[in-house]
Amino acid sequence: MQVTETLNEGLKRAYTIKLTAAELDVKVDEKLKEAQPDIEMKGFRKGKVPMALLKKQYGERIMGEAMQESIDGAMQEHFEASGDRPAMQPQVTMVDGENWKAGDDVEVAMSYEALPEIPDVDLKGIKLERMVVKAGDDEVEEALKSLAETAQNFESRKKGSKSKDGDQVVIDFLGKVDDVAFEGGAAEDYPLVLGSNSFIPGFEEQLVGVKAGDEKNVEVSFPEEYQAEHLAGKAAIFECKIKDVKEPKAAELNDELAQKFGAEDLASLKGQIAERLEAEYAGASRAVMKRGLLDALDKLVSFDLPPSLLDAEAGQIAHQLWHDENPEVEGHDHPEITPTEEHIKLAGRRVRLGLLLAELGQKAEVQVTDAEMTQAIMNQARQYPGQERQFFEFVQQNQQMQQQLRAPLFEDKVIDYAFELAAVSEKEVSKDDLQKAVDALDDE
Repeated sequence: MQVTETLNEGLKRAYTIKLTAAELDVKVDEKLKEAQPDIEMKGFRKGKVPMALLKKQYGERIMGEAMQESIDGAMQEHFEASGDRPAMQPQVTMVDGENWKAGDDVEVAMSYEALPEIPDVDLKGIKLERMVVKAGDDEVEEALKSLAETAQNFESRKKGSKSKDGDQVVIDFLGKVDDVAFEGGAAEDYPLVLGSNSFIPGFEEQLVGVKAGDEKNVEVSFPEEYQAEHLAGKAAIFECKIKDVKEPKAAELNDELAQKFGAEDLASLKGQIAERLEAEYAGASRAVMKRGLLDALDKLVSFDLPPSLLDAEAGQIAHQLWHDENPEVEGHDHPEITPTEEHIKLAGRRVRLGLLLAELGQKAEVQVTDAEMTQAIMNQARQYPGQERQFFEFVQQNQQMQQQLRAPLFEDKVIDYAFELAAVSEKEVSKDDLQKAVDALDDE
């Protein structure tokens, strides 16, 4: 086997790998001898089929396997000897292609982009600030009131009061299209919260201002994409009788409310809310400090980037931003999207920092445990109610999906490792100051 370098320019590498016909023949014989004891053929005892007959019967298939194994082995030896790490899967093609025939030498061309040497970084020299926000009484009370609103009840307004947005109107209704009642278009004592958008667009707005005892015809049109095809796009009239108008009443802030949310009493619920708020603040603070760390690392390191990784990342950024600006377009049925200089610049930062974090994690022997992966899969599976088991099995059988779930876990652990080594000072700030810092992340 002979490996010859044909290109060494920057991070680009190219080689030819030559496997002689004799070497290939030896490899085929080795594989046939390995398989011979288990082969049965009419007229011969198991394991006693002559090699010449085996080669005639299985030689072509075995030769393909031998060729692939030899080339793969040569590539593996090359990477071990050179220390190169390909940025993406190497491109391998047969030089002779369709003209190759049994008895010829095998020559393949291999090309790839090598990952660059990543410079060492002194994490202890990086200075970071952690923003600390305490959950004050006002924040706890505000969150408590929001909980009370979710547990709200409705009480009848004074007789003659007109309904307002947010009120609950109790109605009997009968829907008609072309003066003919349609199936599913009628109900009695239906409690409809105005502004909930649970009915056809335009329906609820027409019931704002009604009183108990009123009768009102609500005129609407079903959406063109309405699920019932016979009603899609049709004009309809709903004959409504208003039986009651109720205003929302937030639940009282007491021990009974606390028990509805699993707490022993109101004081205990306030404590739980404070803990939840501070956990949310800590998460936001971590995001701000992570950006500070990445900015510091970006200024500290500079190295050549594999063009293939840079192009792929720039294309992905441009594609995602285009879809963000055109949310009505699904799939890939759209014009070709060309990355801008801004996309390429952002891609360069992401690729450079991604390679650096991967290097830091490898040197620190950061590992994502099986338990962490299982938890991540379970969290993702909850997005598919009733299909959790199928999703779990899908991920177990899909290496690419596993990598997509493992990558953010690995990055978070590397970030935490860097935080431990960096010089981190704490600064107590207000919730508004933290929010401004978080908003600034989205603006960049």
